[in-house]
Amino acid sequence: MTAAIRTSDTAGFKIFNTRAARASERIAGKGYSAIADEALKTLPPPPPGAVFNAEEQARYRAFKEARQGAADYIAMEGEFAKYLEDVYSAPPVEREPLTDECEILVIGAGFAGLLLWHKLSAAGFHDVRFCEKGGDVGGTWYWNRYPGIACDVESYSYLPLLEEMGYFPTMKFASGFEILEYCQSMAEKYGFYDHCLFHTTVERTIWDEATGRWTVFTDRGDRMRARYVVLANGILTTPKLARIDGMETFEGQAFHTSRWDYNVELEGKRVGIIGTGATAVQVIPEIAKVVRQLHVFQRTPSTIDVRDQRATTPEEIETWSKEPGWARARRERLARISSGRTALQGNDDYLSGKVADFRQRRQYERELSPEELMEKQLNTNFRIMEQIRARVDAIVKDPKTAAALKPYYVYGCKRPTFHDEYLPTFNLPHVTLVDTAPLGVSRINTRGVVHDGVEYPLDVLIYATGFQWMATSTFNMITGRGGQTLREKWQSDGVKTFLGLHSHGFPNLFIMSGPQGGGGQFNFTLGIEAHTDYVLWMLKTLRARGASIVDIKQDPEIAYADHCREVDIRTRPLRDCISYYNGDGAAEPGSLAYYGGPRTWHAMRSAAQQSLEPFVFGSLAG
Repeated sequence: MTAAIRTSDTAGFKIFNTRAARASERIAGKGYSAIADEALKTLPPPPPGAVFNAEEQARYRAFKEARQGAADYIAMEGEFAKYLEDVYSAPPVEREPLTDECEILVIGAGFAGLLLWHKLSAAGFHDVRFCEKGGDVGGTWYWNRYPGIACDVESYSYLPLLEEMGYFPTMKFASGFEILEYCQSMAEKYGFYDHCLFHTTVERTIWDEATGRWTVFTDRGDRMRARYVVLANGILTTPKLARIDGMETFEGQAFHTSRWDYNVELEGKRVGIIGTGATAVQVIPEIAKVVRQLHVFQRTPSTIDVRDQRATTPEEIETWSKEPGWARARRERLARISSGRTALQGNDDYLSGKVADFRQRRQYERELSPEELMEKQLNTNFRIMEQIRARVDAIVKDPKTAAALKPYYVYGCKRPTFHDEYLPTFNLPHVTLVDTAPLGVSRINTRGVVHDGVEYPLDVLIYATGFQWMATSTFNMITGRGGQTLREKWQSDGVKTFLGLHSHGFPNLFIMSGPQGGGGQFNFTLGIEAHTDYVLWMLKTLRARGASIVDIKQDPEIAYADHCREVDIRTRPLRDCISYYNGDGAAEPGSLAYYGGPRTWHAMRSAAQQSLEPFVFGSLAG
């Protein structure tokens, strides 16, 4: 048996063998299927003269205000810690705690970690170590393995390194199981597994000013030192659990969708699922095919847009195999689309380069003011939402159910969802939508869910209550200069970063895909590519300057935080509802996602890289 930790005979680095075995062969599945019925794959035409007037604005506002304060989540600890257990892998590989040093320590083994390793190793950075709380690579695709899981962005643009891997996704919207296998193939091809400590959760990361090193403490007893630390935890990997009275008393089987328990047999069971967001929209059509009775508990309906899933054609594979850089070019074309819905719909002719633009450009007789442009955007947005609501009426037979399934908020305020089987599922006789608007499920007892005085007996209860958004648990465990944690800094002064990648007082720390991080859009791979490129550039710059420490000046950080706040406020009408995007309505403007657009962010990044003015470089002996 190979040792869990050994030392390379040539380089002297530690080599790891900590990848965990799969817990069960039952953990297997697919994404959503292609649908032949054209009626299910099209939106009704927009109603003539649909305008987002005062009456409609008031309706949207009432929909939002009724749900104010409804979001309430519990800490997943104590008796609720079971919802965080790793059900996908065998127990952790036994190993000794590490007390040594490496040059670069990266937290996370999802897309960001895998892509960063590919770039670092190619550039000659080999003393790199990864800590991953899961038992294998994949990040969100490791944790989310529920029935029906598939990518929402076309996989030809979403999966990184397709050209290098010589891989062609089997479906336009690849199954999560296929994506996980692809991540494992990347890790195997590029030697990632030798550098990763799996089932290793970072608990504290403390800066030592005297040595210019971070000390990284883990739940495996490690006390490792690193010159540079990179946070590549991802933005949707920590699940949330809704707080519901009596939930701990339920005597049936229960789990969160991000820890799908394949040892729980659903066939012939009475099943309830709480939540109707992006995860549930994919889960519900699949489990409805096997359960005896399904109750869907909905607080707020999602936008159910057309998906039009399809298999990759042999002709496409033949064409792409002869076209160097095909996926990269496709991803760059996708990056030019600023409209979220247009980008997520993914026009094949434009993305493949067959046509020069993704839409016909409208010409105006004069330059429109920002207010006029916003009004036009909101009217377009409203017409799309009218089509989505009309789709509900066209498909769902029961008028009461159809009414409850209609969302009244601007498109893109909540995470858009896409499916062609979700709405028809509610026409099945054994599927019931329980409308719990506006405040959600009121109580759970030993037998099931109780709402509005009605008890719904269940054998299995599934929580599809989402994830923390840009609130990874590591932020309050990172202690920088002066003994202040990153969380404490942001709580007292507001979220302040430079480009989302640095935060003053936390030298040699790089934050990828975190608050205020730009460079991407609805395809998160674009942002990951930009951030990994930046980290590599900075590490090479440090080497070239003979420096070992980099921090950010305060003034550029303050200016950038002010910019994030301004662009958030300016575009806020396009996201005017309550969702995790805005901290359930409680987040300070500019404190979460970046809304200035990729072009603006890249211009600011490029200016900083050329001038080096925002940075403070330093060195310590050793």
